[in-house]
This record gives sequence, structure tokens and C-alpha cells, in this order.
Amino acid sequence: MSFGLTNAPAFFMYMMNSVFMNELDKFVVVFIDDILIYSKNEKEHEEHLRVVLTRLREHKLYAKFSKCALRLKEVGFLGHIRRRKGVAVDPSKVKDVRTGSGGNPGYYRRFIKDFSKIAKPMTSLTKKNAKFVWGPKCEEGFRELKKLLTTAPVLAQPDVTKPFDVYCDASGQGLGCVLMQEGRVIAYASRQLRKHETNYPTHDLELAAVVHAPKIWRHYLAGQYLSHIH
Repeated sequence: MSFGLTNAPAFFMYMMNSVFMNELDKFVVVFIDDILIYSKNEKEHEEHLRVVLTRLREHKLYAKFSKCALRLKEVGFLGHIRRRKGVAVDPSKVKDVRTGSGGNPGYYRRFIKDFSKIAKPMTSLTKKNAKFVWGPKCEEGFRELKKLLTTAPVLAQPDVTKPFDVYCDASGQGLGCVLMQEGRVIAYASRQLRKHETNYPTHDLELAAVVHAPKIWRHYLAGQYLSHIH
């Protein structure tokens, strides 16, 4: 790339997506200069690896061998652990949360059912003109999130060629949704009610949850005519 290019990361990402256009979401995931190759078995993996390396050579791009990891059963990628059974939280990323020294548990909210409901006592402290008083409910919610992060489930890898099931629910505190496929959880999503929504009747809150889910998971549900919403 040219020196001095102000949007270099975005341009490089565009270039990498163009290079692997035919392989993206089939057996390749690319984020800037990180390339993840996934396969169903070793024989298929060898062919996929050959395709990726050939594609790089054709475009005069080169991988540094010392930074490559081959034939892994699981790999850390973009803050998650990718395994054969699905996606799990990266223990190193939640270490600060467990020890109480920092971290951002919200990054893993898709792994935790009713995240917004559990975090509500703490997020209420960030409201305008709210006094920061760390009470028993805040401490209880904080401890519960730490516990759930250390026991977070392994989420299934979505298959965009198959239909999804979306389960929605609502209460006087917030909205909750679950994205599933073939009986396995893909992701959780939740949010607290907005001020005006606290006056909604039950059926309107249920509808708000149904509207919320496709917005969060539109990259999965777009074009999925066979998706079901419960």
C-alpha cells in the first residue's frame, strides 16, 4: 500500500476481502492481517490451506511462518476461543473481570442470558445526575456476572444455510432474546427498557422484543425466509 494512506486499515481490509472473496464464510474468515481457516476434517483442511496459500502467492502476499499456527483443535481469534464444538470466551480476556481489577464484561454479553437485567443496578449508576452509590444489589449483580463469565457456555457456530429460531420475551425490566439453530444456542441478547417503554402494556413489550432481535442479528437473519420467531 502507498505510504501516508490515511485509511490504511480499511483499505487493507478491503483488499483482503477482495483476495478471498470466493472463500469468505465458506472456510475463511479474515480480519485485517489475521486469516482463520476452518474445516470439517484434516483432508479438507489440507485443501483449504493450499487454496489460501495459493491465493496469497497469486497476489504477492506473504505469511510469516513464525506467526502461523497450523492444524489446531482450538484457536484464540478476536477475543474468543474457537473450538470444534463452537465459540467460547477467552479466559485471558475475562481475567481482569474475575479479579475485580477491570475488564469489560459487556464484550461477552452474547454468552450471558439476561445480561442487561443482571447489570441493571450497575448501569443505573451511569445515568445523568445519578449518585454513585455501590449498594448490595450492585455487588450482587457484579458477583453474578463474574460467576457467569467463568462458566459461560460454548455457543454453537451458526450455519447461514440453515434456518434459525429466535425466542423473545419481555418483562417490566427489559427485553430478552435467544438465537438458536437445531436446538443449540448461537447467542443471547438483552437490553433494559427505555424510559417511555416502561409505560407499554405487555403485548407491546413482547412486540418490542420481536423487533429488537432482527436488529441485533440482522447479519444472520437477513434473507432467512425460513426463520421462526417464538
